[in-house]
Amino acid sequence: MTTPLHAHGFSLRKRALVRAFTGRRDVRFVRRGQDVPPGAQLLLWGAAPLPSGLPEGVRIVRVEDGFLRSVGLGADLVRPLSWVLDDQGIYFDARRPSALEQLLQHASFEATELQRAAALRARIVQAGLTKYNLAAAPWQPRAHGRPLVLVAGQVETDASIACGSVDIATNLGLLQAVRQARPDAHIVYKPHPDVAAGLRGAGQGEQEAHRFCDEVLREAALPELLRQVDEVHVLTSLTGFEALLRGKRVTCWGQPFYAGWGLTEDRHPHPRRSRRLALDELVAGALLRYPVYLGRSNGARCTPEQALDELLQWRARQPATARWRRWLRPLLARP
Repeated sequence: MTTPLHAHGFSLRKRALVRAFTGRRDVRFVRRGQDVPPGAQLLLWGAAPLPSGLPEGVRIVRVEDGFLRSVGLGADLVRPLSWVLDDQGIYFDARRPSALEQLLQHASFEATELQRAAALRARIVQAGLTKYNLAAAPWQPRAHGRPLVLVAGQVETDASIACGSVDIATNLGLLQAVRQARPDAHIVYKPHPDVAAGLRGAGQGEQEAHRFCDEVLREAALPELLRQVDEVHVLTSLTGFEALLRGKRVTCWGQPFYAGWGLTEDRHPHPRRSRRLALDELVAGALLRYPVYLGRSNGARCTPEQALDELLQWRARQPATARWRRWLRPLLARP
């Protein structure tokens, strides 16, 4: 007998995605915790709190965007190619275990799977793919022989900072720490694309970023930046993972999912993560096993390789943000 599947807190726009990514047409969307029967599964978005009145015995599954998402921003309402469905936690919440963390800590990876991960990683790097794949202007470094350091900004109200930071929780605080740690470096700061697009508010004191860096790059293409910099510093940004794919040195000032496995310099080592991983073991866990991918053409489940093919076709057809999305942004903007 199939376990009843319920979902709470999903917008009307996301409900069709819930059915598609779960492969279930019988998902029941509820407003109250008491509407979920004992023994059912309940889907929640990200780090959303449990609804009040939830009975005992309900199994929680948390949902989030995957790491190869789309051509365009989620805040622009661009449909995703991948989601993760985690029945233990969620990957960005370092305070408790997640299915991804457990996979990386305990799973065995066969040689064929690691070869597949290496091939996928090589294609991602060669094609210049990232999570959002935004069109942007080229960039030329002006470091003049100094080490070139990229600091990746985030949306400070995002749950990934609340759930994954330790002693620094602002972009300005990160910049100050990096400048102190790398006083002789040419530091480039890239605000989060949602902030650069005006869809989310800037962080606390972020207008002072120029005091602690040499350049603020709002529009530069991330793959181009990652190709040219020497190292990347992050709180919990996915940019650190994307830099690892490209063989860059990454320093984590928080505890993102890819930290703690011997691949990053960790300012706050994670006590639960004791295993040393090869890069392609991390890739196999994070890109091959953990997400669910859906094709754009038919809405059916597909492999990561097929999703990558679709991203490339999508990007070729849509090299820039559609005009109607730019017009819509003032209505979508959030603090």
